Amino acid sequence: MTGYTMLRNGGVGNGGQTCMLRWSNRIRLTWLSFTLFIILVFFPLIAHYYLTTLDEADEAGKRIFGPRAGNELCEVKHVLDLCRIRESVSEELLQLEAKRQELNSEIAKLNLKIEACKKSIENAKQDLLQLKNVISQTEHSYKELMAQNQPKLSLPIRLLPEKDDAGLPPPKVIRGCRLHNCFDYSRCPLTSGFPVYVYDSDQFAFGNYLDPLVKQAFQATARANVYVTENADIACLYVILVGEIQEPVVLRPAELEKQLYSLPHWRTDGHNHVIINLSRKSDTQNLLYNVSTGRAMVAQSTFYASQYRPGFDLVVSPLVHAMSEPNFMEIPPQVPVKRKYLFTFQGEKIESLRSSLQEARSFEEEMEGDPPADYDDRIIATLKAVQDSKLDQVLVEFTCKNQPKLSLPTEWALCGEREDRLELLKLSTFALIITPGDPHLVISSGCATRLFEALEVGAVPVVLGEQVQLPYQDMLQWNEAALVVPKPRVTEVHFLLRSLSDSDLLAMRRQGRFLWETYFSTADSIFNTVLAMIRTRIQIPAAPIREEAAAEIPHRSGKAAGTDPNMADNGDLDLGPVETEPPYASPKYLRNFTLTVTDFYRSWNSAPGPFHLFPHTPFDPVLPSEAKFLGSGTGFRPIGGGAGGSGKEFQAALGGNVPREQFTVVMLTYEREEVLMNSLERLNGLPYLNKVVVVWNSPKLPSEDLLWPDIGVPIMVIEK
Repeated sequence: MTGYTMLRNGGVGNGGQTCMLRWSNRIRLTWLSFTLFIILVFFPLIAHYYLTTLDEADEAGKRIFGPRAGNELCEVKHVLDLCRIRESVSEELLQLEAKRQELNSEIAKLNLKIEACKKSIENAKQDLLQLKNVISQTEHSYKELMAQNQPKLSLPIRLLPEKDDAGLPPPKVIRGCRLHNCFDYSRCPLTSGFPVYVYDSDQFAFGNYLDPLVKQAFQATARANVYVTENADIACLYVILVGEIQEPVVLRPAELEKQLYSLPHWRTDGHNHVIINLSRKSDTQNLLYNVSTGRAMVAQSTFYASQYRPGFDLVVSPLVHAMSEPNFMEIPPQVPVKRKYLFTFQGEKIESLRSSLQEARSFEEEMEGDPPADYDDRIIATLKAVQDSKLDQVLVEFTCKNQPKLSLPTEWALCGEREDRLELLKLSTFALIITPGDPHLVISSGCATRLFEALEVGAVPVVLGEQVQLPYQDMLQWNEAALVVPKPRVTEVHFLLRSLSDSDLLAMRRQGRFLWETYFSTADSIFNTVLAMIRTRIQIPAAPIREEAAAEIPHRSGKAAGTDPNMADNGDLDLGPVETEPPYASPKYLRNFTLTVTDFYRSWNSAPGPFHLFPHTPFDPVLPSEAKFLGSGTGFRPIGGGAGGSGKEFQAALGGNVPREQFTVVMLTYEREEVLMNSLERLNGLPYLNKVVVVWNSPKLPSEDLLWPDIGVPIMVIEK
């Protein structure tokens, strides 16, 4: 403690020792710094010098760490080993790359061989399927030959009577005339083509009394008909127009009968003659009532039971549109189904019962009452009761506001003008047609006019009276377009009309429009229908439709995106043999001259009758509304919403003698190229297909770059 105290106080005793200690510490620090400097500076220099002069002691006189030129570094043993390893690895890599490229080329060659094998396998499958089709087709042909076992027949020799009088046995009564005893079949062979000779009415006295519009319309349609011939010697049928007689001329029956018997080809009894009396107005009288027509057929709109010969005479519709077609733009649409009135009726009976015009009882009392003796009286009372009951909105008027049209006794006369009646029918769902009260009056022009107007505007006809003979009733199924109700069931009419569904009403209205357009609308349709009726009765096939050349549009064909034509996948449905040969023309038919065809395809809007008995033959020109056809190399076929079927039914419906009969598909299009191409590709490989006709409806022609599919049969593109 004493020494420490002395140091702090600056004592002399230990002062010299402290200074020496400080000086020695400074010397040590300086020496240490100098030593470190020497080590850090001179030692690297000495080491560098040593290393640079070390090679001089080597016997070879070579430097180890000095700069060397070229590959001198590889001369060292371990470096040389590394170089050798690198070169070896490089060579091996080059060899492996060469092998890899060689293997890749071999793999590419093998892939090509695999693709070729796949194609050959696919081709072999197609060839096998084609061979199977050929075998199947050969079996079909063999079965056909075994089933037919008949030689080829030539056309029969045409039969023509050597003299005018065919020697037909006269019927016991003229009203008993039928085809078998009043028609000369020898003038109408099966292969005659049904030639028709039309008399020139101007050459006879009664021709001066004919209505000019009716006569002019009849002559125009006769000149354009395919069956009309100017050679009367080969004619099968002779047609003469005797009415309508213009007012106020009155042609006596005896005078008309005398002029008929003076016709050049009348042959004493008028067999194979058709007397046509067209009525343009509803008040046309029965011109041929007291005229002896012999064995000639009568076609008119008014018949009494004493003069009508069922299956021989024809009930025709009135000629409302004489020289011009109806204005189809003014025809109302078919929808909506229900209209303002449930049913309507306007008419006046000249010999009406006064009791029927009195105030009717309530609807319930009317239903419970006893039926009166006169059905017209009952009809009036019941319809007025339905109107007063307000169950449905109906309109019935039994007295005309203006002077009614002239009519036959017991017939309901028409009220107002034609335009007024059409406006009311456009608002009616059903149109009542009350038949004449005289049961001996089979049909009258007034009833036929009411039927015509109802069908024209889409009002479903309801005919009260089952005894009436509707136009072409023996050939058309009127139950698809109209309701025929017996007069005693008038109390059930309201219930019956209400029981029909909307779908049934629409179907009947659509079928009625089809019947009106096809058979009643114009003079052409009436005249063609009369000829078609007679032609079908005597079992003569229709004449082929006249061919008209169309402008064909050039186009290019390519491979279809679908399957091969010989590999059509039809599932389990047997459509028949797939054609392996080019399209061919149709062979001659033998079944066309018979009525043995039971399988036929019927369009949804076509009525069965004379124009559907021969579905395998060309359609009669009387059907202008059939816009689409199927055809083979020599004819046309009707198509539409058909019944379908497999190849067997299709072959039977064609009526040919071989199962390989072909058909043509007609397609209409309007700039829908993608849809058209898809539809065409789906026809690829279709059995029995002869060709496809595409009707281009657009004024803009298809693009030249458009590639049409190759479906194995020709595709014809024509302008409309």
